[in-house]
Amino acid sequence: MHAMVNCLGALTRAVRNVSRRKMRALLVIIALSFSMAIMVSIPAGIMANQEATQSITATFNSTLSNMEAEINKTTTLIEVSTTSGRNFEFSRPPGTSSSTPPSGDMPSFGSRTVSYMNETVVDEISSIDCIKDIVKFLEAPSEETISETINGPFGRTFSISRAVYTITGVTLDSSLIGNYSIMPTNITDGRPLQEGDNGVVIMTSNLTDYLGVGVGDEVEIYGEYFGVVGVYEPSGQGNDARALYMDIIDAQTVTGNTGNVSRLDLYAENASVVKDIADVIKVVYSDLTVTTYEDRLSNLKTMQERYTENLSNAQSTLSQTQATATQEIMIAVVATSLIVLFVMLYTVRERTKEIGTFKALGFSNLNVMSQFLLEGVLLSLMAGVVGIAIGYVAAPTLSSLLLPSVNLFGGSSTGGFQPTGSSMFGGTTITTAALTPELVLLAFGAAVLLGALGSLYPAWRAAKIKPAEAMRYE
Repeated sequence: MHAMVNCLGALTRAVRNVSRRKMRALLVIIALSFSMAIMVSIPAGIMANQEATQSITATFNSTLSNMEAEINKTTTLIEVSTTSGRNFEFSRPPGTSSSTPPSGDMPSFGSRTVSYMNETVVDEISSIDCIKDIVKFLEAPSEETISETINGPFGRTFSISRAVYTITGVTLDSSLIGNYSIMPTNITDGRPLQEGDNGVVIMTSNLTDYLGVGVGDEVEIYGEYFGVVGVYEPSGQGNDARALYMDIIDAQTVTGNTGNVSRLDLYAENASVVKDIADVIKVVYSDLTVTTYEDRLSNLKTMQERYTENLSNAQSTLSQTQATATQEIMIAVVATSLIVLFVMLYTVRERTKEIGTFKALGFSNLNVMSQFLLEGVLLSLMAGVVGIAIGYVAAPTLSSLLLPSVNLFGGSSTGGFQPTGSSMFGGTTITTAALTPELVLLAFGAAVLLGALGSLYPAWRAAKIKPAEAMRYE
């Protein structure tokens, strides 16, 4: 009981002594609080970076697995598309053969150029032996465009204009829809497109949010109105995030491309004849791009190798960042301890006569020592509270200033600690540093420990002062 009374008395005196020197206490708390804020913000930044890297890795690996599974279902699929930079009209002048496809001018839609092939080419390709089915697509950007500013190298910025959404016209044949993956199936509202549909569309949820429409509403496309019958979730970012599907005849009519297509999905009778069919198309139509199952697997492997290399670089940079973080935390710890040490040394020197009076009144060395230890711990605790408050608000800024950024797809750079990673669809993942309950508890523990350590020598020195010498001190 007596010990508890002594402890409460020492705490009361510590609070009173700190409050008597308000300006000094305020300055010390400000200095300590920034040191404490740094101590909690750096680990928060490291944790955010680790979580982002793990999240991006898991997402990418999952996407790779899904893509590989989908590719394995397309062993008989041959994708044929027009090559950017040419417009394939393929009207045959007298005296020319089907192996000489003439070219025309490139139509331009907003900021994007689109090339097409005439459906007469589709008829010619369909006559190749061993082709089971052909699915025709027409892709075109919207008339509406938006301006964006992108960051380029050397700190330069560029303004670009891109289409608000992409129109995809597809052959609406029930047998094709049932046998092949030619349209989105992850419908979240309404229904998918069906054979016989015209004057209607399905679109991504991102696009419905942007245009402010939903199932049952109408949307204007190239001056014509189409009903929205379904909404689906996009599988990726970029162009896929804002897309709409309609019947290919509607798409050809509304965009002024009657008789044209931009892409074909050819399905061979079996996988063994895919290479022969692809070779024939490459020879006869050299300006078309032909992609087979083997090409898709090769692209997937290249993507995986590039990602693995970038991940290795990012992990190496993360290790260096963690070493830097450890050094900076140690500096903050030392700075905090030294601030408490010098402040308490000055306090002991300033209050030498007061210490002598306590000793003359019967205070033991332990009483005096605990008095100054409590004052140091009290200052550190108040600074810890302020530092944690600063960290809650400024952790992203502090971590970005003190640590290099780790970019999963582009090495590292200084001046930012927002781990970013481009998904295989062009998306970006950003994780912001934030304090966790564990970090808050650790910060309070560090405040008590550093306050005690910083005050230990000054408190011991105060306890060793002799009353007679203290009374003579000027």
